[in-house]
Amino acid sequence: MVTSAAHLHVSTTGPAALWEIFCSVVDNFGDIGICWRLSRQLVAEQGVSVRLWVDDLASFQRICPQVCLDCPQQQLQGVDVHLWHAAVNWDELPPATVVIEALACSVPLAYQQQMARQQPAPLWLNLEYLSAEQWVEGCHGVASPQPQLALNKYFFFPGFTTKTGGLLYEQNLQQRLTTFMADDAAQQAFWQKLGVSASDYQFKVSMFAYSHDQFNSLLQQWQKLPGRILCVIPHGELAVTLSQYYPALQSGAPVQLGTLTLKTIPFLAQPDYDLLLAACDLNFVRGEDSIIRAHWAGRPFVWQIYRQQENAHLLKLQAFIHRYCQAMPIPLAKVVQQFYYNWNTNAELEVSWRNFYGILPQLAEHNRLWQQQLLANGDLASNLVHFAKKKFIITPNFSQQ
Repeated sequence: MVTSAAHLHVSTTGPAALWEIFCSVVDNFGDIGICWRLSRQLVAEQGVSVRLWVDDLASFQRICPQVCLDCPQQQLQGVDVHLWHAAVNWDELPPATVVIEALACSVPLAYQQQMARQQPAPLWLNLEYLSAEQWVEGCHGVASPQPQLALNKYFFFPGFTTKTGGLLYEQNLQQRLTTFMADDAAQQAFWQKLGVSASDYQFKVSMFAYSHDQFNSLLQQWQKLPGRILCVIPHGELAVTLSQYYPALQSGAPVQLGTLTLKTIPFLAQPDYDLLLAACDLNFVRGEDSIIRAHWAGRPFVWQIYRQQENAHLLKLQAFIHRYCQAMPIPLAKVVQQFYYNWNTNAELEVSWRNFYGILPQLAEHNRLWQQQLLANGDLASNLVHFAKKKFIITPNFSQQ
């Protein structure tokens, strides 16, 4: 028996390489937010052709105003966008070189069968939700055999350590935000587009959040702060709830509560949302896409995790707080932990908010160090490409009697 090995190198980048990303919009904006950022970055920075399948164009349009709701296929910023619907004939579409099912969605069975017939088979990746839990490090990059199709599916976890896939981060992002924050005229123009005279306020808060039973008590605390306070609330669940109590918010008109001004704003295109986070003194964020962007803005932030039955979301919250606060002085970490916990439950906010407000300068300094730690992990898009290149060096065995 004579055995030799041959290496087959399959290009995963460049014009000939097609990556296919499947996105099922579950929570309005988070799923498509991640997939749209990833698709654009793969095209712009990695030279990859991307076909993005998404089942909700209306939600997509909120973060990308150029989306045509009546177009089942369209080109947007170099990405080939397709409407994912039940009538798609998957047998007519040869699978891509790399196939990503994003954030717990499932690639259609007919498409899976197409993948199994390809030689070599596509690289099938399951891009998971962001988590700081330690177990994801052991599952990141691990293959899940699919015996009924003779395929492997690999788990790819975004995360906060070098043993994960890192976070989404475009190469020019930091320079763009730094330039914006150094340009007073650009900041004024940005706020004017939102109908705000920013110079009127001494403290600005962005509030992208789910409804919260204790939110009114937080508004009362903000009215006690020195100076004039602005709270801008992007369109979403909380904005709808507040409009029931303050009808003027429905039209975007400001509501004055003592020294506090509330103002709802339209849902922003992703590049503008990045600027909003950089321009505010404190950012409340929810879900996955906005928490990642809050990290890069470098401002103090508060994360509201999607609530699950039996408080299962608190395990995810505790894992993040453990990593985020690991290098903090213990008194600082305790204040952060308490306010984060109260914000993600129905606990009262009065005392924990006062303590949290008092540490904002220290938190801003910590975030700069935390940001540098995250950057050292590499960005998610580059790490995906690197993983794909490694997996596409295929070594078949050839036997000869």
